[in-house]
Order: sequence, then C-alpha cells, then structure tokens
Amino acid sequence: MIEVKNLTFGYNKHKNVVEDLSLKIEEGFVHGLLGKNGTGKTTLLSLISGLLFPDNGEINVDGFVPKERKTAFLSEIFFLPEEFDEMKISINTYTQVNAKFYPHFSQSDFESYLQEFEITDMKQKLSKLSYGTKKKVFIAFGLATHCRYMFLDEPTNGLDIPSKTQFRKIILKAMTDKQTMIISTHQVRDLHNLIDNIIIMDKASVLINASVAQITNKLWFGLNEQNKNSNVIFEEENVGGKMVVAENTAAQESNLDIELLFNAAFQNRERFNEIFNNNK
Repeated sequence: MIEVKNLTFGYNKHKNVVEDLSLKIEEGFVHGLLGKNGTGKTTLLSLISGLLFPDNGEINVDGFVPKERKTAFLSEIFFLPEEFDEMKISINTYTQVNAKFYPHFSQSDFESYLQEFEITDMKQKLSKLSYGTKKKVFIAFGLATHCRYMFLDEPTNGLDIPSKTQFRKIILKAMTDKQTMIISTHQVRDLHNLIDNIIIMDKASVLINASVAQITNKLWFGLNEQNKNSNVIFEEENVGGKMVVAENTAAQESNLDIELLFNAAFQNRERFNEIFNNNK
C-alpha cells in the first residue's frame, strides 16, 4: 500500500503544488489519476517515486520512505514520464544497460510486448523513433520489469487509435494482483474498461479517491429521461440527449462515464465531498 500523510511540496517558497495532501492507494489495482493542469499529478508521482523530496509530511510505500532511495525500493518502482531525454542508443543497448536494475525483468516478455506493439527491430536507435514508438518501447520495458509499482504519466499521448487499443490490451494482459499501477492522464476516455479506482486531484488536494464500484453505487450516469430520481448533480448536452450524473438513490445500474464524472466533480466539489464522505 502507498500511504501519503499531510504531504506538502512546492518548487518555490511562494506557492505549494501539493499542500497537506493525504490519501491511501491500495495495492493490486490500476488507478486513474485525474486532474486539471497544475493540480500536482506529476509532482505527486515524482514524490512517491523518490524523484522529489517532500517539504513536509510523510510517504510510506510498503514500509519504504521514497526519499531514502533504497535499492530494494527503487528496484520495485518504474516511472514513465510524459517526456524523455534523447537517447542515441539502440533498443537492445537500452535494455542491456537498464534491465540489470530490475531483478524481475523478463527479456522474453519485453520482446512479446514489443511484438504486440508491432516493433520487431531491436537494433533501431531510440533517437530515430517517433515519439509514439519510443513511448511504446518504454511501456513494454516497464511492463517487462514486473515491478510492484508502475507509474505512467500521460502514457497514451503520442499513440494513435490502434496503438491505444493495443496499450489497453497489453496492460490488462500484463498486470497481476501483486502489482499496482497509477496512470496520470488528461485523456480520460483512454482509461475506460482499464482502471479499477479513480483519484481526482483538485487545488493541491484530493477531491475523490474511490473504486469504480463505489462510484457507480453512489452515482448514476446516463440520459436524463432514464433517470428514476430527481437528485441530479450535473447535466451536459450530448448528441443523444442530455447526459446526467445523479445520486443513485434508486439503486440503478449504470456504466461509469469518466469524463462526465470529472466534469461533475469540478462543478460540484462540496456535493462530492458530502457523497463520498470527504474521500474516506
């Protein structure tokens, strides 16, 4: 489990990016980390990974303190940033250099994931690849490390539609119940049918941290005329009619609409805090 208590961090003394933030992230699930620009998503992942050090507060990852950067901790963390430095080495060389830091790395799995991404030439220079293809290589490598924790920052940026489908299939195939993945993204539609839990950050705090089952138990998503109660929290015009988010007082079944949830949460912060009991 990842546990964050009263975490505060700022890149300068005048403004905190994360302030007095507390949350728990359960192991064995794929978590979607959502929020508007500047809400601290990448910063939070960097703090949990030990790439940044908190100004105040505590982070505990299975008994490890990330800022101590112990080898046993780092070997179980893989962090894919949104942008990466140019590397004038081949895929093979990158693997030979970096795989040794991950004791559970599987070369056969790496090659299998690359093939599913339709990448077959391991001698290609990373610097010669497109942004999207490089991202596929690093996603495949990260999954092949079989790290206990994987943090992906905007992993579908640069991927075309078929590649996004491949990404979802590979993630579902590769993940085990002993691993935990956090995917930070603005492209919420790419997370449908992939994530188990949703975390929405707002103004350097957590607006919601709940499983898909908890969300659909408390909220109903669908067309307005299909709603059997009047407790509408949010509504939005759609091609097929008016889409709504309502309190699920009638215990209706519905499919989670992540984009609708995101918009509703930011329009009704106080109501969401009441419904989800301040995320506890």
